Amino acid sequence: FASFRFSSHLFVRSFLLPPVFLPPPGSLLLGALAFLLDRELWVPRPFPWCFRFFSAAENLERLTPSWLRFELSPLPIEMQAGALIDYRIRSYGVAMRWRTLIRTWELPLRFGDEQLSGPYAVWREEHTFAEHNGGTMICDHVRYQELLSFLSDPLMVQRQLRRIFDFRTDTIRRHFGG
Repeated sequence: FASFRFSSHLFVRSFLLPPVFLPPPGSLLLGALAFLLDRELWVPRPFPWCFRFFSAAENLERLTPSWLRFELSPLPIEMQAGALIDYRIRSYGVAMRWRTLIRTWELPLRFGDEQLSGPYAVWREEHTFAEHNGGTMICDHVRYQELLSFLSDPLMVQRQLRRIFDFRTDTIRRHFGG
């Protein structure tokens, strides 16, 4: 667990939790390690405004590092429960297709997405927005399993995810002020 204060108007808390060995029944692949990634970021903007920004699929590219060569499926995408988002990324020189399902959509408090196909065996992410100290606390909660966990290095994957989410944090900070 680490806390960082970038300025008096921006607070970030980030932590990678240890692997989870016993996932809830039916939610993850049995016998595989599940990892949790949680990020919290306070910004000096009202939470409905923040939700609108994050719920616009076209902003995904802005929140993704250029080294991933993110390409979104044709726009516009009507964001709602059941919406599908197709995109491509490149990681370590390997092109990958990723399909995401918007599983939950609760304006303006939260939405959740789940990878249907892509580089992970499981990727489930929930984005929440709450009023806090005159601004908004933006939270990302990710539960994931590596596709070939017995071949991959969990620390390498965690390091890459940390770089991606650090980029996202810096981008949000620049966009939202602070």
